[in-house]
Amino acid sequence: MPRRQQATARQERLGAELRKLREAAGLRGREAAALLGTDSAQVSQIEAGLAGVSEARLRRIAAHYACTDLELIDALATMAADRTHGWWEEYRGLLPTSFLDLSELEHYASYRWDVEFLHVPGLLQTEEYARALFSSRVPELPNEDMELRVQHRMQRRSIIEKEPPVPYEALIHEAALRMRVGGRAASRTQLGRVLEHSEQDHITVRVIPFELENFADLGSAMVYAGGTVSKLDTVVRDGPHGTVFIDSEAQLTVFRTHFRRVEAVSLNAERSRDFIHRLSKEV
Repeated sequence: MPRRQQATARQERLGAELRKLREAAGLRGREAAALLGTDSAQVSQIEAGLAGVSEARLRRIAAHYACTDLELIDALATMAADRTHGWWEEYRGLLPTSFLDLSELEHYASYRWDVEFLHVPGLLQTEEYARALFSSRVPELPNEDMELRVQHRMQRRSIIEKEPPVPYEALIHEAALRMRVGGRAASRTQLGRVLEHSEQDHITVRVIPFELENFADLGSAMVYAGGTVSKLDTVVRDGPHGTVFIDSEAQLTVFRTHFRRVEAVSLNAERSRDFIHRLSKEV
């Protein structure tokens, strides 16, 4: 397969998982290359996501690496065989690659969790709310770039609107719900949108109220995308220097624990709907 100029996050993840399998087998790159009948440069490119790998070759690699996790092998084989060019590709060269990588990750997710403290999660945002957020960016975005971001965010909602939809749970702090992004009317409309989505069977919205005592878990805002197997889960976080994709098993365990802890202290779905309904009358 020809060498890629740039790998997507999903392609990089496939390569990284193959590297983990090789390292678990105690093999160096040149040793793996000898087993596969290729050179170490090719192995390096595959592991960097810069070279594709067929399903048949991936299964050969897994056999040479003595991997016995059949569910993981099947999931990786599916990733290797997939050649989907999703809707996000129309934004390539127009938006930062992290926007496209997030869309691709969401498209393939088996479930999705969000924890938010400052803003309503992107999948639940109205167009007006999203535009107000992007317009507050420093430095200010050109109008065309801002509209591209708004349009992209609206298209991302397809994962919870398609058939079948992706199961989705959002834990939202009261602060995010009270913040009047775009003004009073826009905020009221936004709360209505959250309520509307919360009534759907595949969506759970839970509120983290101000009244909680000894709650100091404000650093756990995240997007958690479930893979077809748990080893392929991914956490996405916004850092000071851009978006970070996290996939180490140890860190995934930490973030799962964080999510369950925040979930445990949040209001249940029914009480959360009542809370948001009351709040919408106060705005």
